[in-house]
Amino acid sequence: MIPSKTDRRAFLKTSGHLLIGFTLFPFIRCSSTFDSKENFTEYQGIPERPHMGRDLIDSWIRMDASGHVTVLTGKKELGQGIRTALLQIAADELEVEFKRCHIINGDTGQTANEGYTSGSNSIEGSGMAIRRAAAEAKLFLIELAAEKWQTDKSSLSIIDGQIQGPDNRSISYWELVNGKYYEKTITGEAPILDFRKHKYVGNPIPREDIKNLVLGKAHFVHDLRIPEMVHARILHPPSYNAKLLKLDQDAISSLDGVIKTIVDGSFVAVITKREYQAVKALRKMKELSLWDEIMINPLPEKLFQDMKINGQKPEIIEDNPGIMEKINSSSVKLKASYYRPYQMHASAGPSCAIAKWENDQLTVWSPTQGVYPLQATLSDLFQLATSKIRCIGIPGSGCYGHNGADDVSAEATLIAKHYPGKPVRVQWMREDEHQWEPYGSAMIMELEAGVSKEGIIQAWDSKIWSDSHSTRPRGEAGHFISARHLENAIPFRKGGFSGGAYRNATPLYDIKDVRLQLFNYDGPLRSSALRGLGAYANIFALESFIDELADASGFDPFTFRIKNLKDERAIAVLRELQSKTNWNTLERTGNKGYGIAFAKYKNTAAYFAVMAEVENVIGTKNFKLNKLVGVIDAGQCINPDGLINQTEGGMIQSASWTLLESVRFNENGVLSKDWNSYPILRAKDIPEVDVYILNRPELPPLGAGEAAQGPVAAAIANAVFDGTGTRIRELPIKAEKWIGKK
Repeated sequence: MIPSKTDRRAFLKTSGHLLIGFTLFPFIRCSSTFDSKENFTEYQGIPERPHMGRDLIDSWIRMDASGHVTVLTGKKELGQGIRTALLQIAADELEVEFKRCHIINGDTGQTANEGYTSGSNSIEGSGMAIRRAAAEAKLFLIELAAEKWQTDKSSLSIIDGQIQGPDNRSISYWELVNGKYYEKTITGEAPILDFRKHKYVGNPIPREDIKNLVLGKAHFVHDLRIPEMVHARILHPPSYNAKLLKLDQDAISSLDGVIKTIVDGSFVAVITKREYQAVKALRKMKELSLWDEIMINPLPEKLFQDMKINGQKPEIIEDNPGIMEKINSSSVKLKASYYRPYQMHASAGPSCAIAKWENDQLTVWSPTQGVYPLQATLSDLFQLATSKIRCIGIPGSGCYGHNGADDVSAEATLIAKHYPGKPVRVQWMREDEHQWEPYGSAMIMELEAGVSKEGIIQAWDSKIWSDSHSTRPRGEAGHFISARHLENAIPFRKGGFSGGAYRNATPLYDIKDVRLQLFNYDGPLRSSALRGLGAYANIFALESFIDELADASGFDPFTFRIKNLKDERAIAVLRELQSKTNWNTLERTGNKGYGIAFAKYKNTAAYFAVMAEVENVIGTKNFKLNKLVGVIDAGQCINPDGLINQTEGGMIQSASWTLLESVRFNENGVLSKDWNSYPILRAKDIPEVDVYILNRPELPPLGAGEAAQGPVAAAIANAVFDGTGTRIRELPIKAEKWIGKK
């Protein structure tokens, strides 16, 4: 390990061997001379080499001799716009033009291990690591220039990578290093550029990927084509725990284009020359296969009852003595239960991956949200050293959570192992995606609280029943669904991760006495991370209950929330929402309702407040969500266009969950296998959406990608109450639950 503090001269290397550290590396195909800031050699990419530690500048920032900067991040671009935002951070900190900057996302062959892209952590985590690395690189180069000119570094300035010195001296980063190799660690002592000098951070830089998508260019893993690639399909079991009894492999092998059939226990696959041949072979395998099936229990109508009966001994998350006495002695006391069903990612594009085995080396092109966790879990699956496995992250079509991306990646590798030397492409069918992806868990939230006559919450009691919110692959192969179907099946151990279940269950409100209990539950369906994890249901329940307490105490919903908050930033987003919606002068008609909700995601990330407007559609037995207005404070806003897009997308997705989405199943398996049996919000039903940003450039950025999920659900439910007088405590909100009940 390189020490954190070493003399600069010790870093200068003139030899040509590969070094770890800050490498400023000329390309063989590029000129090694830099002409001017306006004309530089076309970007050819950077030489591939493994990173050697998160504490090295080289793991985050690299430069070539032709005037380019390459940013490396272990986080994946999932449509949230982090590629552009991270480049904005690097360009500003290095004080170079944005057009010089390029990025590589999630590649075990090159980028640092940053785990999963999840929890709205990319900007807070990777963004700040890149900012520190860029600051360190700039400081190091300034010190080299100062030493070269025998001047004080404080006398130097930078314009687009050109260091300006006394007597009209000028030298670029690229001239300064002259193709040599440098090693440098991140000390954390390099000064960060003052936000008032930012040129790109805070501005709506357009996303390059959006333009490519509009132009129909290849972008997703589904679009990837590799020479000599073959196609495969998986015959998944018809239901959970089903075992294959019989399959006529000869009949499948005789089909046109079939290269190979694979049967390993209940893992069944076919390889073909062309994709449609694989689809036809899959249909035939379904016809010819015979399975022994195990019935699902409990059934939906008894699910919540079973959760209460079979929930484990409570895990005490927070506790204060005398909670019930304080609630019962309050002027107003309420108790209510709220329910969330199983819900799915319903990714627009079914999961897809490509794998290739060659010379005992495995390469996987995957839409996974974590290339390193995938690598570690594949290592366990095949008992193969991670050094022989390279996972390259490619965008998938929709995810925000643990969908089928890791499963299909493992399946591609299992099939490729049977057919080495050729890239094997596996794409799930729609029914595979809907039936086999891990869902967001069903949940029960039981809340009880007391309020003083002045409208101050005295005590709060929460009980939560939930299955796991994270069964992501983290090194044990049993987390891959098909690993459980092999002849030598690898058992699945769910593990003890429960934090996601009570995410945002603790109120941000200023309540002296709070108790929180979690009852873990082993449910009938596969569950894991869905955007926001338990925060979606917990905030739905918490903010619906806050509205009930406000109403029972005789206070306006804004007034009641602000009375019970001390966090000034929380109060600010509520006041801004109150102003932007003209809450005090809203026209109240007989067929409309308005509701609000608020949360700070994870109680540590972005603040978000939202108002929903719903309308009873006259002459029908239906209602419509007309409008959503949101206000978000995510600290320093890197890209306002990206932040608004993320927030709008979260609001629309949450509205879809809240109004429509619920996984249907019976004793024979999952029934939600297509868009008819699992409807989502269509374009024609999307409400008008407005988002306002409270930018705080002087403060650190906060994670914002999942901030909208819970508040939107509660705001809609509260709007239903405002319009009808009927409380909604079970999701999704169906019209028949409240139309005509006022």
